[in-house]
Amino acid sequence: MYVAGIDAHATYLVVAIVSKTGELEQAPVRIANRDGSRLLELLERFRPLEAVVETSPAWPWLHDLLVGHGFGFVLAHARRLRAIAESNYKRDELDAELLARMRLAGLIPTVYAKSVEQRQQAVLVRHRTSLVRLRTGVLSRIHAQLHSVGLRLARGRLITRAGRRWVRECAWPLLGVEQRRLVRTHFAVVDSLKPMIQALDRRIRRVAGEIPAVGLLQTIPGVGEYWGLLIATEVLPIERFAAPKYLVSYAGLAPRSSKSGLAPIRHGPIPAGVNRWLRGAFVRAVVSHLQQTGESWLTRYYQEQKERLGWQVARIAAARRLARAVHAMLRTGEAWRSELGTGERGEFHEGHVAPTT
Repeated sequence: MYVAGIDAHATYLVVAIVSKTGELEQAPVRIANRDGSRLLELLERFRPLEAVVETSPAWPWLHDLLVGHGFGFVLAHARRLRAIAESNYKRDELDAELLARMRLAGLIPTVYAKSVEQRQQAVLVRHRTSLVRLRTGVLSRIHAQLHSVGLRLARGRLITRAGRRWVRECAWPLLGVEQRRLVRTHFAVVDSLKPMIQALDRRIRRVAGEIPAVGLLQTIPGVGEYWGLLIATEVLPIERFAAPKYLVSYAGLAPRSSKSGLAPIRHGPIPAGVNRWLRGAFVRAVVSHLQQTGESWLTRYYQEQKERLGWQVARIAAARRLARAVHAMLRTGEAWRSELGTGERGEFHEGHVAPTT
């Protein structure tokens, strides 16, 4: 058994191969990304082999190439590889060899490598997110011009016909020449983004309709095609998470905790470096759920936490509880229930049947 440490970059790779006894079988060698045949020729001499690659924009094509030719593939969590990230003597050759040796020692924090279909779904939902953020930024600059002349319009009104009419009738006489030019060009950008976002919405609707898990998630009030597809893309297969707490941690909804000696456990803020897409989906799903559902166990839980801790903490706490419910739904195939039985908390229980959806 051999382990290949691959330090991947935008234009080249550095590969080092170590045997299971820890001997360096192949000194670090640099290979251009466009020369995939040379990489395969090098690795072919060391079967059976497992390649270790850090998370980076280059890992997907390496995964497809190596797995397609029968090599093992391990995706390492780049943020957690502190031995490499904090090294005082950081070089590509050292990084490649250290990746291989850390894998032999069982010190590599692994990451689930998404399938080709999941990666394409992720591109789809993130593409829409980027366009919506671009539109939001443009509208914010228009709001800034309105504020500068003492006017205020509710958020979201600028993309409506009534809001545009209000700008023409009430704001236009107060805006200067350059401000009017800015508003006109920014409205043109918003108008150009609208058909793009609508086309992505139609595409998301079609893709979401082909995934049973998304239909199951849509039974949750406040979760539509977009949030359902995003959650399914990030968490499936649900068997990756043996218990709800692991999904909660993966989504960044569990606060940091530390304990030393006899001191009590200290809880800190929500950790960084987690799946921010999944965390945002759960938090926004809670907001939509509260807007659409006046009475459910999740709504009541949010209201209880809000009275005790404030709306910011309550929103994260409700998102954490929603993540537990999603775990149960995907494991059991059971649709959303607005009311739970006695003692149930929206979690997976040993008595549930757990078919793969």
